[in-house]
Amino acid sequence: MNKKTAVLLVNLGSPDSPKPRDVYRYLTQFLNDRRVIDINWLGRFILVNGIIVPFRHRKSAAVYKKLWTPEGAPLITHGKKVRELLEAKLNENAQGTYKCFLAMRYRQPSIENALVDIQDYGPDELIVLPMFPQYASASTGSVIDKVMRIMRDMYVFPKTTFIHQFYDHPLYIKAFVENGKRHRPEEYDHVIFSYHGLPERQVDKVYKDRKCRNHSCEHEINEENKLCYKAACYATSRLIAAGLGLKQEDYTVAFQSRLGKGWIEPFSDVVIEQLAKSGKSKILVYSPAFVADCLETTIEIGEEYQELFEKHGGHHVQLVESLNSQPMWIDALADIVHTKYGH
Repeated sequence: MNKKTAVLLVNLGSPDSPKPRDVYRYLTQFLNDRRVIDINWLGRFILVNGIIVPFRHRKSAAVYKKLWTPEGAPLITHGKKVRELLEAKLNENAQGTYKCFLAMRYRQPSIENALVDIQDYGPDELIVLPMFPQYASASTGSVIDKVMRIMRDMYVFPKTTFIHQFYDHPLYIKAFVENGKRHRPEEYDHVIFSYHGLPERQVDKVYKDRKCRNHSCEHEINEENKLCYKAACYATSRLIAAGLGLKQEDYTVAFQSRLGKGWIEPFSDVVIEQLAKSGKSKILVYSPAFVADCLETTIEIGEEYQELFEKHGGHHVQLVESLNSQPMWIDALADIVHTKYGH
């Protein structure tokens, strides 16, 4: 019997276009997710629909317009290419058949439509792979939550495995190391590993004592903090730094894209400013929470941080490209699927 396996790749998502109305729809869906803004429903409804989206969507649309390519949103176009390449890779000398599907947590292509297509395919097994290396309730947790809510109403569904995280997968690490080496990191004054920020309360919820700061997240991964986003970010950074031959004083772990007070520190923009003021001229910036270049890498780091660095006396900020659809990343994904790594 030819075993059929479906692989559902899920990334965050993008507006359908950079037009303000499409950005409005995207932000509304994204920010109303109870796992993204984890406050009571009424407070979230007022904050998102009455304040954030009405006042931010036009500014965000202007930024998305800068990011957009003739093929569309980079996150989507990279995702389509990865789906195609991964499916071909998985079916090389495979015992059985693999079919890959692509979905976004917010907007299109939707998880709902992908699961309909998977039902039509009729697999013996489904592997759900959120494209977030470090687990967080607001990203991986939200994808798992959404898939399970949809599957709850399905009469028949296959054996299903969720991949929780792959922050330390050797090929994922090696791919980022190789990307960085192309920029000759030894020629830079400092390296920053910049991750998407989260409110501190979200990492606090991982622990029984509700205090992330009481645990050794900056220094080790253990049974208590293995699903802590902050701990995984520091672990990823240590592994990439080791691959580059960096000493601890050569790099800083920081967090970008904060929306208010009480978010994980240090903040990437503050670190950028401090490095410039201290006389650093050239810095290299990784963003290993993103496996495809997007607004947070291309625009926030590549443009906005460059401007900030120059403003305070620095010269050059070099963004290390994300994994996008490079061959080693496809090899990493294939191994994650075959081994059910981090499930």
